[in-house]
Amino acid sequence: MPLPSLLQAALPVADWQSAGFGLYLHWPFCQSKCPYCDFNSHVTANIDQTRWAAAYVAEIQRAGRVVPGRKLDSIFFGGGTPSLMDPKTVDTILRAVRDTWALSNTCEITLEANPTSVEAARFEGYRDAGVNRVSLGVQSLNDTDLRRLGRLHSASDARRAFDVARNTFDRVSFDLIYARQDQSLCDWQSELSLALEMAIDHLSLYQLTIEPGTAFGERHARGGLSGLPDEDLSADMYDMTLETCAAHGLGCYEISNFCKPGSESRHNMLYWSAGDYVGIGPGAHGRLTLNNGGRHATVAPSAPGLWLDKVESGQTVETDFNRLSGQDRAEEYLMMGLRTTCGISLGRLMGMGADDGLPERLAEMEHQELLSCKDDMVRTTQRGRNLLNAVLRELLVG
Repeated sequence: MPLPSLLQAALPVADWQSAGFGLYLHWPFCQSKCPYCDFNSHVTANIDQTRWAAAYVAEIQRAGRVVPGRKLDSIFFGGGTPSLMDPKTVDTILRAVRDTWALSNTCEITLEANPTSVEAARFEGYRDAGVNRVSLGVQSLNDTDLRRLGRLHSASDARRAFDVARNTFDRVSFDLIYARQDQSLCDWQSELSLALEMAIDHLSLYQLTIEPGTAFGERHARGGLSGLPDEDLSADMYDMTLETCAAHGLGCYEISNFCKPGSESRHNMLYWSAGDYVGIGPGAHGRLTLNNGGRHATVAPSAPGLWLDKVESGQTVETDFNRLSGQDRAEEYLMMGLRTTCGISLGRLMGMGADDGLPERLAEMEHQELLSCKDDMVRTTQRGRNLLNAVLRELLVG
């Protein structure tokens, strides 16, 4: 596989512009902690939303001084459960964002919501504040499995929440988890078909993973969680998911994400294509390219109280603000970008600082029909996406 001449060129300062600029806002609070969840979420009885809104505003203003003059392509309220935020809190935050950066004409502003916290008036308030896309954490359309997953809503709650969201926003997505306990291939096909009948344009479909440090992780270590599907059944579920979604007009644009053409999550695509993004809130991560051309990884403290105290006392919030090496940047781009069907630019990858032996390893993966390398683009084949962890192990040995 010949190297394009541009591979030898230095990476331009504005490389992040190839993917865009985004803002991630983490709301760390939930009504309850799901047993499978390893996100930074906390159950708190009383939240002073005025105080929290002021802290987010202060951090937005500080970030604006670090990376001024940019245009935002996406804003994402994640959590936790951002739909526990008062619409006034969201409005205050988005006003500060608009005062700090310009927004592109197509700026996507997403808010994650749980079906238990969905009310028509609340959603109308989010819409009026500027939110134009909602992602619902449905997780299952089966009441028994919802209880097993520790969810507080029922399947009928989820359908009602979807109707409210669909009547309020032009763009609505929701998540489902499959490969659950005692779930058969037929069970999952029936549930997925029901989801696809709900006139949606985007689905995130995740295989249940047992993460260390979660309630499920501890239970599994003790020999619990019986009935989890084996690898073969899980693979069959994924293959059926691809076929069923495609038959309903939803293409797989990333391993776990499916949409109708033009309905991709712009914020997630920004992550997967190595754009820049500010991370604000407890535990939030960010990636920022500064004027010296260096790309930096930022991490905020996870504990909500510590984060809030640091902001209010004017201290530096990030626990880490590290300049990434060229190899680090290249490996991140490779690991994230190969999850997508659009793939990655080889020229951009090598310009970031990938090791000289990588093209040879890419060529070997192409020979094994795990990758497709055409012109400047490198993409995983369907077989390669099914074996992505193994592919990455081979590519990241340099």
